Amino acid sequence: MEIIIRPSPEECASIGGRIIANLIKEKTNAVLGLATGSTPIPLYSELVRMHEDEGLSFSDVTTFNLDEYIGLSGDHPCSYQFFMNEELFGKIDMRSGSAHIPNGEAEDIESECLQYEEAIRSSGGIDLQVLGIGSDGHIGFNEPGSSLGSRTRIKTLTGETIKDNARFFDDPNQVPRHCITMGVGTIMDSASLILFAFGEGKAEVIAKAVEGPLTAMVPASALQLHPKVRVIVDEAAASKLSNISYYKEVYDNKPDWQQ
Repeated sequence: MEIIIRPSPEECASIGGRIIANLIKEKTNAVLGLATGSTPIPLYSELVRMHEDEGLSFSDVTTFNLDEYIGLSGDHPCSYQFFMNEELFGKIDMRSGSAHIPNGEAEDIESECLQYEEAIRSSGGIDLQVLGIGSDGHIGFNEPGSSLGSRTRIKTLTGETIKDNARFFDDPNQVPRHCITMGVGTIMDSASLILFAFGEGKAEVIAKAVEGPLTAMVPASALQLHPKVRVIVDEAAASKLSNISYYKEVYDNKPDWQQ
């Protein structure tokens, strides 16, 4: 696990954007796993900038999003389909049908979950998965107590997650209680992972996920077992890490051949 600490979310996004751009340049038909919420917005802004200013093309890229609310239409302003169209897909050269998001309005939700897993497998698997982290340690919508081997499935959201996400809705009572989410096992199958976290409010959970014990009560702690994961955080989110000086020293002295 590589821990990268930078002063601001924008600098974190610049590093993450360059990692993704390098992957796409090496493998034009890369498969990306994408996240939603406020955390990845700086990253998506950076990718749009790279597309516009540097000619970074997504024309052969395939994407799979982590999750979607059950019961919201794709054009609902709080759906993740709408979010992705607004923040990224509508601003880059994605080809039609290459962006995949779970269908929260499917007639058979359980079948939709199985089909989503199969679509990921059929694509050859996810090359790089982008993650945020909830204040309770969830990744995707894998709430505390989720099986660390879980696959794409239906989940009931905790009260804490509903509270965290209520800011995106006009009325907190409108936040759906159920969702489709990739499982922890699905996420861990990705060839590489980047987890972003910003702000003091994420400091405690980052310390638990990175330096705490492996436990289903902090689903993000499963990332400790992945062979290629980067945790990119700002100073505030890193503030409760006990080995913060070491992480900075390692990154600042990283040799060119290891970049």
